[in-house]
Amino acid sequence: MIRLVVGRLVASAAVVLAVATVSFFLLRAAPGGPFDSGERRSAAAQRAMEDRYGLHDPLWQQYGRAMAQLVRGDLGQSMKRDVSVGGLIATHGPVSVAVGVVALALALGVGAALGVIAAWRRNTWIDAAVMAGALIGVSVPAFVLGPLLIAVVALDLGWLPAGQIDGARSLILPAIALAMIYLGAIARLTRGGLVDVLDQDFIRTARAKGLAERAVVLRHALRAGIAPVVTYLGPATAAMITGSFVVEKIFQIPGLGTYFLTSVADRDYPVVTGVFVFYAVVLVVLNLAVDVAHGALDPRVRERSS
Repeated sequence: MIRLVVGRLVASAAVVLAVATVSFFLLRAAPGGPFDSGERRSAAAQRAMEDRYGLHDPLWQQYGRAMAQLVRGDLGQSMKRDVSVGGLIATHGPVSVAVGVVALALALGVGAALGVIAAWRRNTWIDAAVMAGALIGVSVPAFVLGPLLIAVVALDLGWLPAGQIDGARSLILPAIALAMIYLGAIARLTRGGLVDVLDQDFIRTARAKGLAERAVVLRHALRAGIAPVVTYLGPATAAMITGSFVVEKIFQIPGLGTYFLTSVADRDYPVVTGVFVFYAVVLVVLNLAVDVAHGALDPRVRERSS
């Protein structure tokens, strides 16, 4: 297990460096610059601002400075706001994380429960209804579901706030809009994994010992059948925490995604690169956690890595 973790840490550091490198060069290759907006300023003033951030230096020097800052843990200073990139992430990142965590809890709790029910009652109308609902869930994007939730639940019925962050209740609708696709996928994966496991010999042995079907499913089959969901949780969790741009825009949530989109339009190089690096770190940490959990669930993973 130690060798597995060390190997994943080395690979994760390489991934973060690669993300920072690709982000750096793609931003410089895009047309326009941080100070090419419609603001009225003299040529001398614009030149001074560009010199302040070294934008006229050779590209390899700019890249070297950016990577040296990254190695020191310094993500730089925003070119358009009087704030450091680290401060921006520390201020608005927790808002995006809060929405993502609530969405994750909803997707995992409800999705896994529905998958277990469908597998337990497979080839019945309950199984068909759950899988039909899961298919609908993965087919409706957040930019469609979000406005529908606002119109029906918030405006027509008045049950929940329509947007922004004002207490825990205001997180529910954004979390539902964000979680629905992943909820359907988790339900389908849980059902498929359990159906495969329920036909294996050790499950037949458990039934032959006289165990109740509920105990067979929840105590013996679930641990092995949940492995596909554990594998899926890494990228899914990262996507829910870092991929809420559309949901944040619809519900007017002041999360990191909102500022990321604004920074892309403004060509704010340090903010865009810093947010990319932050998202990459979240992704590799979650994938590392999934690899460790998968190794704990399946000894064959540890054997392959040793």
